[in-house]
Amino acid sequence: MLNRYSLVLLLVVMGAWMALSGFGPKGRGNISIQEQRWVDSVYQSLTPDQRLGQLFMVAAYSNSGQSHVREIENLVSQYSIGGIMFMQGGPVRQAKLTNRYQSMAKVPLLVAIDAEWGLDMRLDSSMHFAKQMTLGALPDDRYVYLMGREIALKLKRLGIHVNFSPVVDVNSNPNNPVIGNRSFGESKEKVTARGIAYIKGLQDHGIIAVAKHFPGHGDTDADSHFSLPVLSHDMARLTEVELYPFRRSFDAGVMGVMVAHLHVPKLDSIVNRAATLSPYLVNDLLKGKMQYEGLVFTDALNMKGVTRYHKPGEVDALALIAGNDVLLFSEDVPKAMQSIKLAIAAGQISEQEVELRVRKMLHAKFWAGLNQYAPIDLTNLSSDLSRPLSKVLQQQLYEQAVTVVANKNNLLPFRMLDTTSFASLSIGAGAHNVFTQTLDKYAPFRKFAITSRAAPDSVYRNLKRDLAGSDVVVVSLQNLNNNPNNNFNLSGNALGFIRELQRDSTKKVVVVVMGNAYSLKNFESSNWLVCGYEDNEVVAKVIPQVLFGALPGIGRLPVTASPKFKEGDGISTPSLNRLKYSVPESVGMNSTILKQIDNIALEAIAYAATPGCQVLVVKDGTVVMEKAYGYYTYDRTQPVTEKTIYDLASITKVAATLQAVMFLKDQGRLKLEEKLATYLPELKGTNKAGLLVRDVLLHQAGLVAFIPFWKQTLRNGNLNPIYYDSLRSEKFPNEVVPGIYSNQRLEDSVWTWIVKSDLTGKRVANGKFEYRYSDLGLHIMKRIAERLLNQPLPDFLEQNFYAPLGASTLTFNPLTKFLKEQIAPTATKSDLKANVTLQGTVHDGNAALLGGTAGHAGLFSNANDLAILMQMDLQNGNYGGQQYFKTPVVTEFSKGASQYSRRGMGWDKPDPEGNGPTSDLAPMSTFGHTGFTGTGTWIDPDNNIIYIFLSNRVYPDAENDKLLKYNIRTRIHDVVYQSLELKP
Repeated sequence: MLNRYSLVLLLVVMGAWMALSGFGPKGRGNISIQEQRWVDSVYQSLTPDQRLGQLFMVAAYSNSGQSHVREIENLVSQYSIGGIMFMQGGPVRQAKLTNRYQSMAKVPLLVAIDAEWGLDMRLDSSMHFAKQMTLGALPDDRYVYLMGREIALKLKRLGIHVNFSPVVDVNSNPNNPVIGNRSFGESKEKVTARGIAYIKGLQDHGIIAVAKHFPGHGDTDADSHFSLPVLSHDMARLTEVELYPFRRSFDAGVMGVMVAHLHVPKLDSIVNRAATLSPYLVNDLLKGKMQYEGLVFTDALNMKGVTRYHKPGEVDALALIAGNDVLLFSEDVPKAMQSIKLAIAAGQISEQEVELRVRKMLHAKFWAGLNQYAPIDLTNLSSDLSRPLSKVLQQQLYEQAVTVVANKNNLLPFRMLDTTSFASLSIGAGAHNVFTQTLDKYAPFRKFAITSRAAPDSVYRNLKRDLAGSDVVVVSLQNLNNNPNNNFNLSGNALGFIRELQRDSTKKVVVVVMGNAYSLKNFESSNWLVCGYEDNEVVAKVIPQVLFGALPGIGRLPVTASPKFKEGDGISTPSLNRLKYSVPESVGMNSTILKQIDNIALEAIAYAATPGCQVLVVKDGTVVMEKAYGYYTYDRTQPVTEKTIYDLASITKVAATLQAVMFLKDQGRLKLEEKLATYLPELKGTNKAGLLVRDVLLHQAGLVAFIPFWKQTLRNGNLNPIYYDSLRSEKFPNEVVPGIYSNQRLEDSVWTWIVKSDLTGKRVANGKFEYRYSDLGLHIMKRIAERLLNQPLPDFLEQNFYAPLGASTLTFNPLTKFLKEQIAPTATKSDLKANVTLQGTVHDGNAALLGGTAGHAGLFSNANDLAILMQMDLQNGNYGGQQYFKTPVVTEFSKGASQYSRRGMGWDKPDPEGNGPTSDLAPMSTFGHTGFTGTGTWIDPDNNIIYIFLSNRVYPDAENDKLLKYNIRTRIHDVVYQSLELKP
């Protein structure tokens, strides 16, 4: 029956058709003379056995022992196999073995791998992109093409020529145990579109794509690795659904197709015969009726779907007889070659047909560039395979895919952070995982976890009590599997508890499924449901960004999970302009250059400029770097983390007092040209009555720089009991340093001393004074703000800025909220007491006298929360769906507003002559402030950059000036700008 093709095949051998390397049924068009000559020359140089060997592609491992390596070497040198398919191992080890095997091959080997979602499907230390069901949730096929491109570039770098991808099976069976999330979904049109995008991404960049698993593995309920699945449909149904993506892929030029180990009784009546071994399905349907002329690969010939019914060697001959071109994962090449020879002798397959397939293999090798084979260059291989631009795409895939499935009353994204009590419950992971840590960047969460699937009922009962009082509970389901037979590893106890929690009318329960979309069938009663499709670090960082509106939710379900959750469902949620978190290249910065910050930060620690620090960089609203270095102290016992809280010192001026001042100006309640006495009548008759608000903010009002008020609280060199006590009481409520409490009326005394202070400095034109940086001006502005607000400054800021922003560590007197261990210490002595560690107590002596709350110092924060406030300022008050300022007041205050100094109003600025507090590369529009404790924050509106540096350089001695001496902060700021020159 098969030999009826012999005449055609002989003609093909003589003509250009023989030169096909698989661009589709129409061929590649004209084949170059160079290619035809190379194929002819190689073919003629091979013995009959060597030609037959070209049809074998065997499995190779880079994590197996020398006996395996010798076995592959023997197959290459003695049997001239055509290719190898790498299975497991590592990239560098594989590259070395590839070079070794290629050096022994008479004809360069065609190297293949199964990299459906990237090299990490098979190799350790490799990048994972996204599984195809995740890609099925994307709104734009372009990202699938880009993934194909990125994978192709990595494969070529690793000396690989064939990727056994994409899966174009239409997964119409939710109980499919082997395809499932490896499919793009259940819509044949979407599967086709994404499959073609993937194919083009691979082949446009030099990698042979292989569509699989012909004739369609999507509607099966068995795994061909372990048994022979049955596809019961007739030809009409197959044509309508299963074959549709293959036909369109052929038209699009896919160069390879893989035939599945599944039985199709309506097309082949021989019991238990897999499609791989069926002439009706391969020769008649695939090559005949569908006119496919590319390379036809078998699925792995070691799988139970075929080995259960046929012996090694025999199965290879049957596969070749059926019409396959490449025999994949042969278990016994010598036996297989002998069986094929017997089949040729018996007339079951002609020598001409074998020759055709060998020549097709050689044409594929030419297309892959093996006519000019060169060994893999091992130099920088690992870094090339993990290039940063790949990570940009990796994150974009998940950002686009995350699907909001249910969202009653538009709770998502979360908006009212200040009036909501949040808790997280991780099921299947620990409480402090990447997902919950990312949630913490947006709002404070109480964290709970159930790591064991077999947790008893008592655990759930206790957990219910723990969650009492939480308004919103985010339940993340992690470490799921893809097996529908065990309900994706979801336990009955966990599901029951979630349903019970959802019945509590006092709580809003947001269920986050970090796994297979089909598992959503368990959550039809959920009012708030989000699907992330997979469970990895990227997903864990992206989903919280969608929950809080840093990213919009735009994904759509690629499959029908239940009668309620159907294919195509998904609710769009908006972006609220909150900080995002991604890699530098996502916003045009070079991560390699940015890594130089590591060296500078570690230099600072090595030279004892500071025991530790935090560095954070934001570009275009995206945090591209957030790192912690060193330790709390030089004894190196407690490492700094991203959550460590630092004393901000004079950053308080802009992050606290100035925020209130800008608010009042924005509200029209404060005028910059008014005199101080207008707002503070007690100043009438003093030397400060006629000072203008603007001049105070510009530090050109003649105020003295600093007054050590603490000296006036001493008597004969000792603490005056009028002002201090060793016990906290109603009269002495404010802790100045550990064990010393100040009189509640001390603030009035300090204010009196400020009022009585002299004006100093040279008067310049218009009655103004020359520039003199002064803490006293911010004392005064705090007093004005509190008078106009009729509220203490910390209370106002917490209610109107910090809590609504979700910036929980931005606070005065952090020990009222946080454990001491969460705060970096700043000193081992104070002006009032020796041998005392200041850890959570403000370092500035004057601020300490005032109970830790002053206009110039006293604020604490970690870098992330300070960045939130700075981003709000950069966006002129628009953040998280709220408008904190109605007018561009931040822009007004941050402009250079004085002819006598570089300053803005309250904000510091770059020095026009250089050598100022910022990088000399920063534009003059930059504004921010530094702090005595070794801190700095800078906003660049021209480039949309925020740079934050926090440290405790004053520990243990405030005289330590190495941070300035070595220009640590400004050198890091330099690197931020140098990294803007992106070099792909």
